[in-house]
Amino acid sequence: MADNYDEYSKDQLVRLLRERDRRPHFGLVWERDEIDHDLSVNNDFVALDWDAELSCGDGPQQNLIIEGDNFDALRTLRMTHAGRVKCIYIDPPYNTGNRDFIYNDRFVDKDDNYRHSKWLEFMFRRLELAKELLTKDGVIFVSIDDNEVFHLGLLMEQVFESSNFLACIAWEKRYTRSNNAKLFYSLKDSIIVFRASPALVTLKETRTAKADSNYANPDGDPNGAWMTTSYVNPATKAMRPNLVYSVSNPQGKEIHHPTHAWKYAKSEYEQHKADNRLYWGQNGTATYPRLKLYLEDAKPMVPIDLWHYKETGTSDEGGNELKEIFGKAVFDNPKPTRLIERILRIATNPGDIILDFFAGSGTTAQAVMNLNKEDDGNRRFILVSSTEATNDAPDKNLCRDVCAERVRRVITGYHNKKDEAVPALGGGFAYLRCRRIPAATVFRSIQHAQIWTALQLTHEVALSPYQSALPMQTAQGKRGLVIYLPKISDTVLDVLQTAIANVSQAVVYSWQPALLAQRLTDARLAFEPIPAFLVNRFSARSGAKGGRP
Repeated sequence: MADNYDEYSKDQLVRLLRERDRRPHFGLVWERDEIDHDLSVNNDFVALDWDAELSCGDGPQQNLIIEGDNFDALRTLRMTHAGRVKCIYIDPPYNTGNRDFIYNDRFVDKDDNYRHSKWLEFMFRRLELAKELLTKDGVIFVSIDDNEVFHLGLLMEQVFESSNFLACIAWEKRYTRSNNAKLFYSLKDSIIVFRASPALVTLKETRTAKADSNYANPDGDPNGAWMTTSYVNPATKAMRPNLVYSVSNPQGKEIHHPTHAWKYAKSEYEQHKADNRLYWGQNGTATYPRLKLYLEDAKPMVPIDLWHYKETGTSDEGGNELKEIFGKAVFDNPKPTRLIERILRIATNPGDIILDFFAGSGTTAQAVMNLNKEDDGNRRFILVSSTEATNDAPDKNLCRDVCAERVRRVITGYHNKKDEAVPALGGGFAYLRCRRIPAATVFRSIQHAQIWTALQLTHEVALSPYQSALPMQTAQGKRGLVIYLPKISDTVLDVLQTAIANVSQAVVYSWQPALLAQRLTDARLAFEPIPAFLVNRFSARSGAKGGRP
């Protein structure tokens, strides 16, 4: 029975709360108050600058490569892509202590007392944002090794809720044993999978030749190859009396099962019999029938959580793929393309958006393009990668020199190590760079090009660069014409009137929306203030103002 708290004194209530705070709670706790504040976490607005020279392909771009801290990138993507990403795959730093994880511009080594807490705080902040980007039926796959796999699982339960856990996949990353390990030698990594919400999530794998080999057609059935399943119900007759009836064997004898019911209603049995789907053994003398299941009706397979290297590649394969593209090793331990392709086959459809905010060498983009070529799909990728510049290597730019360059070569074609031409996959991407703008200076510092980029992404428009010579920027969004007016004049208003002459709906973004509303009394037009519209969306949390336009 609950206590009557109304009768407690203040001192009693304080004492009770302190006792509760001292009790251990089930779940993950890390020293958030003891570690240095994550310097990536700030109140700055994040704009995106288009770099035309580093972009690839002609025409408007649907694919994005974003250079910058992924916390910054995720915040601006929350402004533009909330609820639109179907699948996230990330391969974050594994926090091995061997200079693979940077926190506040310093490598975290094995001797750091707060090594795990820093990694958890770093991941927690990013996973919180990532969740907001997923569609209701979206899924996230996170690669990890044994250093943090248990912590990551609990962390993802905290962010996505335990009811949304789907799998912990064991990926066989290598197949040769080493005797250098002191105890166990690891042949696998883990891939933890969560869904965004309990909404219907369909995860299916393409049927394999091995699975189809279970079907045959020994009796020349005109419906093609088949296999059989039992007709006997695990339930007893007493449990399912509605499924108790006699069936006729090929010799015309009426058959009852002595203890169990049948799996199907009598009407279904009559249809199975009429369709010649009952199998009574090779000579027609089996005790009970079985039901034919035809290959042409076979459904995709439910994914399994054990992925062998023969089907999904190895770490060595990922490295060799990069060497084929660059002619040398340019990145440590890249994932093989086949691994990401398998994830995308399971979790995406041809028109979906895929996000990788630890993009590394760009494997995810190549996997997306390979799969689009395979099924003529239109999947789009968003990659986020930092430069990984340090005091020792201030000019390093992983995003520009490895990630984007790999994707560019795959798009345009390249020559491998044998000097053989590898055909171009085609396509393109916009290369964007994160730029922090202090919240207090956004209204005077944000550039027209940054505004137009954000508006196009927000309205799900393929990205085109800002044209400074034009009096206004226009694009056709899914819900009407999108217009940005940097300045207002009589000439601009005349151009605007012409642009909206034949549209059913348009939203006009302007620095002077009240003035426009006075000058243009048109029910088809909606007016939004710039940059306030973007600032409000950027700062809004889930469920707050700043929803999709």
